[in-house]
Amino acid sequence: GRTEKYVDTPFGKPSDALILGKIKNVDCVLLARHGRQHTIMPSKVNYQANIWALKEEGCTHIIVTTACGSLKEEIQPGDFIIIDQFIDRTTKRPQTFYDGNHSCARGVCHIPMAEPFCPKTREVLIETAKKLGLRCHSKGTMITIEGPRFSSRAESLTFQTWGADVINMTTVPEVVLAKEAGICYASIAMATDYDCWKEHEEVVSVDRVLKTLKENANKAKSLLLTTIPQIGSMEWSETLHNLKIGSFSVLVLNP
Repeated sequence: GRTEKYVDTPFGKPSDALILGKIKNVDCVLLARHGRQHTIMPSKVNYQANIWALKEEGCTHIIVTTACGSLKEEIQPGDFIIIDQFIDRTTKRPQTFYDGNHSCARGVCHIPMAEPFCPKTREVLIETAKKLGLRCHSKGTMITIEGPRFSSRAESLTFQTWGADVINMTTVPEVVLAKEAGICYASIAMATDYDCWKEHEEVVSVDRVLKTLKENANKAKSLLLTTIPQIGSMEWSETLHNLKIGSFSVLVLNP
């Protein structure tokens, strides 16, 4: 039942058409973060429009895939990491819907971010990955850099000392906006390289990233296809109710 739907939002247009249909009899929406031709660099992705469009379409969960570099010896290229924390090193991206410019989001939102990712959704992904026999790390801290360049070696080594496990360019502000929107958000990170910290190892390059992604794409696909019906069969009303805390984090001062 695949259909394509081009939408607009108060924050502009999403990265591409929303692709609507069913996966294993569960209503799903697919959206290419960088556009289907990968034409949008990380800093230019309209994260606000993407999350708003998915919320308007009725999505209760967002499960994303992201390529990342490994900052730990034990996280090998091809491994999956179901990340549970982030460190933000971005500099140019709106991180809230409540920016004072849109009547649909009035006030200022101070959203709690101690637990950025949905623990229940993460648990389903971790258990499914185990059943499928995938090399999967059950937690990890993602550092998100602005990009589009990769890190210098000094930066890569510094990020290790901060406790980061993996590095990418898109988790922030995506996870923050999903939290504001009251959506269960989880991320399947796939390590494609060792960034540039590791001696005697090929440093990260676009070719290296694409090669590893291609080799492991079917694993990511099987993880999604097995997880989606599992999520569809579970009870989520309490989880979604608790996520509505976002609406209580908004301060609106009337004169």
